[in-house]
Amino acid sequence: MEYYLDILAFHILSVLSWMAALFYMPRLFVYHQENKDKKDFTDVVKVQERLIYNAIGFPAKITTILSGSVMLYLNPNLLQQNWMVAKLIVLVLLIAFSFSMNHYRKKLLEDNCTKSGQFFRAYNEIPTILAILIVVFVITKSIPVYFSVGITTFFLFVMYKILTKKI
Repeated sequence: MEYYLDILAFHILSVLSWMAALFYMPRLFVYHQENKDKKDFTDVVKVQERLIYNAIGFPAKITTILSGSVMLYLNPNLLQQNWMVAKLIVLVLLIAFSFSMNHYRKKLLEDNCTKSGQFFRAYNEIPTILAILIVVFVITKSIPVYFSVGITTFFLFVMYKILTKKI
């Protein structure tokens, strides 16, 4: 437990880096798809997508998971708390989102992605929902059900409006 706060600080910095990549990559996907007829532009965006995923997103995801695992190892009583279990469930969704981002990155790299810019605008909301839930669970040390359902419903509505917007 002597180094717990140091590990916690490292964990928070890793989360910030990972979230930066999770927030920015889908925006690049929007620009990529909406400018796919401009090869010079998409060539630059492909480099940005690769670097953000491989140099920032993936390493930050790994260090987030490792530092979080070390904290749980040092303080296993956290696993007895419902808010931590809920946080870990949302974390699994965030990890799945991260892997889906790499899937779309590869499709875009091959110029083989059928998703629209509109889709990626809605897709860009997912890490925000998940981050809000995790932060609320950690700060309140509870699972505020009405808030969680309300904020998720709100973001699903926003995503629906984005997807059904006539361009």
